[in-house]
Amino acid sequence: MKSLIACCGIDCEKCEARIATIKNDCELKKKVAKKWSALNNISAITAEHINCMGCRTEGVKSILCDSLCEIRKCIEFKGYNTCGDCLDIDYCAYLYNVMSNMPECRKNIHP
Repeated sequence: MKSLIACCGIDCEKCEARIATIKNDCELKKKVAKKWSALNNISAITAEHINCMGCRTEGVKSILCDSLCEIRKCIEFKGYNTCGDCLDIDYCAYLYNVMSNMPECRKNIHP
């Protein structure tokens, strides 16, 4: 499995936060911060928080991916590589929104 597949199956290579980080694109960081704030009902996400190289790679991580992501916390607690290693993947409340909105994530972590 590619290291740029997030714990939940999101392809970090396509993630706007990672793209904005690599390109140091301040406008894209602002756009991502606004979008993530709305999607997660967290007004504290700012453009300064949008610095991420991927949740399963070395390097900087966005505040959402590093300390606010319940999925990543669960994976680390259980000692798994991704949610694809978990027997509860089909019933996980943490994954519900991700899998509902981005069905391709399932294929990335669960063959």
